[in-house]
Amino acid sequence: MKTSDPTAFLPAQAHGDLQLLGDDVWWVPGTMRMNWYMGISRNMVVVRSGNDLTLLNPIRLDERGEAALEALGTVRHLVRLGCFHGCDDAYLKQRYGAEFWCQANSRRYPEPAPDHELEEGGALPFPDAQLVVFHEVKRPECALLIKRGNGILVTCDSFQHYPNWERHSLVARLILPRMGFSKRLLIGPLWKKFQTPDGGSLRADFERLLALDFDAFVSAHGAPLMHGAKAAARAAVDDAYAP
Repeated sequence: MKTSDPTAFLPAQAHGDLQLLGDDVWWVPGTMRMNWYMGISRNMVVVRSGNDLTLLNPIRLDERGEAALEALGTVRHLVRLGCFHGCDDAYLKQRYGAEFWCQANSRRYPEPAPDHELEEGGALPFPDAQLVVFHEVKRPECALLIKRGNGILVTCDSFQHYPNWERHSLVARLILPRMGFSKRLLIGPLWKKFQTPDGGSLRADFERLLALDFDAFVSAHGAPLMHGAKAAARAAVDDAYAP
């Protein structure tokens, strides 16, 4: 189902090709232009179950990217994992007629309305998955474990991994280290600041993520970490919440 007026939505931004992560799991390295001088990385994960595709942290692709995506199967589900994301969800919903999943009150981008609300222990768009909902945050956030291979943990803004500053503008490369970002797996510094209640801590939520079995990791920013992700995530939590 294609939209009759794609210009009514945010245009596709620069992105790379679909890249294989594991069994019927791909990622797309993309970008997000915040303003004329600030651009950051932004990623999408694609999961195939049968002929159905689920887009995690969805991003709009250009015509060539859409053709490659559609060659994999039929886009059936869109999943918003973090409340700060969602600028392309309305376009993708209209183009594909896909079912849209997000948590209750994830309304920074109010459209589209969810067809399904994500709840821990509730239904998910494909079978071999597990959802973990953050309980202590000020705004909705969750993470999804794909139970394939040795496990792939997919987050939005909570855990992030930066092996380099590729797909970031020059200004972003200068500013991000001063804001607490570094070239490793870490808890997003700005996300942590905006999501932590006054006098509170999010460590219990991260400990619940660390109880999952996973070896690979990919978030909505940075790049995947294909091996050793759980140990790197443990180090990130211990560092962020050191006594």
